[in-house]
Amino acid sequence: MTGIMGLGRKNTFVLTIRDADEVSAALREALAEASPEERPGLERAAALVESTAAATETRLRARWVRSRLAAAGFTGDVGSVAAVKALRQAEPMLSLLAAVQLQREAVAHPE
Repeated sequence: MTGIMGLGRKNTFVLTIRDADEVSAALREALAEASPEERPGLERAAALVESTAAATETRLRARWVRSRLAAAGFTGDVGSVAAVKALRQAEPMLSLLAAVQLQREAVAHPE
């Protein structure tokens, strides 16, 4: 997920896009046709996709916040005022309310 749509100055809703079902189906198909040497890696990949697909939307948004902060070079405390400022600089369309809500989710769901 490279961006969160809908978090503008007047909106605070989040649209989460998931494609884990398609990835999981592709891995199952690959496993059905895999050679014995390929199977362990594909089985591990399938397990990772399944565990990632189980993540809640809140956890996905928390992960997105941390990734945006990291991309902006922020290395401080995610729960700080500086983190909200860095998030809003990284995503200028975020309202202060949206940035604070996203920050709270990131604090509540540490990696």
